[in-house]
Amino acid sequence: MTELPDLASVAAKAEATPQLFSLEGKVALVVGGTRGLGQAMALGLAAAGADVCVCSRGPRGLKETSEAIRSFGRKGTHFAADVTDELQVEALVAHMVETYGRIDILVNSQGVVALQPTEEFDTEAWQHVIDVNVKSLFLCCKHVGRVMLKQGKGKIINISSVRGFQGRVGDPTYAPSRGAVNQLTRSLAIEWGPKGINVNAIAPAFTRTAMAAPTLDDPVKKAWVLSRIPMGRTGELEDFFGPVVFLASDASSFVNGHVLMVDGGWLAA
Repeated sequence: MTELPDLASVAAKAEATPQLFSLEGKVALVVGGTRGLGQAMALGLAAAGADVCVCSRGPRGLKETSEAIRSFGRKGTHFAADVTDELQVEALVAHMVETYGRIDILVNSQGVVALQPTEEFDTEAWQHVIDVNVKSLFLCCKHVGRVMLKQGKGKIINISSVRGFQGRVGDPTYAPSRGAVNQLTRSLAIEWGPKGINVNAIAPAFTRTAMAAPTLDDPVKKAWVLSRIPMGRTGELEDFFGPVVFLASDASSFVNGHVLMVDGGWLAA
């Protein structure tokens, strides 16, 4: 007969619930962490106790973001790399191991979007979106995953989109790329879950970032977006602090292969 937990043991564990969300002593790498969602999530992780390294392709925002992380009393560093290049990803991971000795959390927040009628879509532009949104994510998971496998533990959080579940006119590349992110997340969760690594994703709807600005700055398009979101507003950067900390922390120890919608009900509508 299965032995069931008694009330006293459950209550004792429940008392420690707030500690489950602490990231004290953890080391995080946030790729695409110098603007928009990536930057916000890097700060959220730092506020929860993690030391954080942010990475982007160019120098813009690297120094400022790492300084903001240090303002929380955490170790904050930055590294410039084109993560579509495997050699540069290897250098990034080597920097993390040399600087911190480990990698507990990986957030893949890199991404670009391009919209155009499919029959007119430039093939090189299509490939660029796939390289940034899928190839680079795979490379970061591959090389950070090697470190986590040696550790026997780690949390990987991939940033997807509601478009990973929906097609749209003039989008032969962004929506398919986010669908690929969802499936890679699930595949890695199955492969690495038994080895102590949780792999999950976050799928935002329209959020006030530079990427969404062309749509949200257009009154007609913005009105359509708001009509699609049951909560009647777009996402804000602070809406992602809780989700990313949850998925990075021990509070989500039995959450694996999940795509968490942070969309105000977009996909439910």
